[in-house]
Amino acid sequence: MRLAILFLTGLFTLAGAHAAEVDQAAALETLQDEDSLLIDVRSAEEFADGALPGAINLEHDRIAERIASVAPDKDRPLVLYCRSGRRSSFAQDKLQALGYSRVVNAGAYDDLLPLLERDE
Repeated sequence: MRLAILFLTGLFTLAGAHAAEVDQAAALETLQDEDSLLIDVRSAEEFADGALPGAINLEHDRIAERIASVAPDKDRPLVLYCRSGRRSSFAQDKLQALGYSRVVNAGAYDDLLPLLERDE
């Protein structure tokens, strides 16, 4: 019985921890809004090695404490990216929990870069 309870508790924990999906089409559309903000949630070292044009760096594990300094308006469109889409997904979940209403997970830097270069 105890094992069954632990198993079910683990399933509910995993279900609640699901991260948001990548939506590159929505990200590209959102970036057309001149008020949108492009946020790189990778580490400072990764950001220094290369970032998307116009992006600002707010590491995913500190985004909740730093977002208000760059986006006090919770209705401002925000586009997040990282190396694979995982950290940007977790950052999106955090921002939405804080009340940010227009947050899009653009996914991976390497996937997004050619799309943005094509649109230039």
